[in-house]
Amino acid sequence: MAIGGNNPSPLAPARHSPPPFMTTPSDEPTSIPIRWRRSTRARRIALRIDPSDGIVTITLPPRATQGSGMAFFQANLAWIERQRQQRRPPPRLQNGSTITLEGEILTIRHAPTARRGVWHEGDAIHVSGDAAFLPRRVLSFMHDQAARRLPGAVHHWATRMEAKPTSIALRDVRSRWGSCTRQGRIMLSWRLVMTPPAVRDYVIIHELAHLAHFDHSQRFWQRVETFCPARKRAETWLRRHGGTLLQVGNTGTGDFLPDTGVLEDAPAASLAEW
Repeated sequence: MAIGGNNPSPLAPARHSPPPFMTTPSDEPTSIPIRWRRSTRARRIALRIDPSDGIVTITLPPRATQGSGMAFFQANLAWIERQRQQRRPPPRLQNGSTITLEGEILTIRHAPTARRGVWHEGDAIHVSGDAAFLPRRVLSFMHDQAARRLPGAVHHWATRMEAKPTSIALRDVRSRWGSCTRQGRIMLSWRLVMTPPAVRDYVIIHELAHLAHFDHSQRFWQRVETFCPARKRAETWLRRHGGTLLQVGNTGTGDFLPDTGVLEDAPAASLAEW
């Protein structure tokens, strides 16, 4: 089970499957590129705008038709246009910009003559060496922090929840915060180290709860809320800020990209359905 996305898979070449890529009809005022996905877990049609390229992904539940997906798309063109217009050039990881570590905002300071690599001191991350390598060095530092901090948090909550994951892995993924397999393998995005501890703990608790209930049933959510009473607050935080954090480092230059949101044909029932 995954958190942070619909976990869609590419559409199989079924008889009524829509094409994997198309644009809006030519009589529309603008031509908006579309990707189609079908998800066995989706319970409703959803639109998501990729913050990196502005492409609209239409996710269809198993029984939904392409026609119903296009109708939902057309009905929400105004929302789509607003979200695409809000996209802006991403700020770069450079001297004077900021990044978060466990929710703390840190300023990046370039120290070209220093010989200490990258280090955290006070409210700043200091980076030595050539400025051209600064984004890569900041990301390497963040990867290292994730490796140092996240496994310990998983072990802490696994002990409290009496859960027994078989393995813990950090991954460089851009569409989800974590996942759990039936075999007990826990995967977390390394970017989780940037979120506040309460949000980090919610994601970890969510995945560990799947070891007891491999679904999103009422019993599952009861178990999550037993250990994370503030889970709705954490979900709200992820909705507002998570899309931006998931883009850190995806451009190869350490850019932050703004989250442009997701729209469904009914209110989302849970974070796991994004």
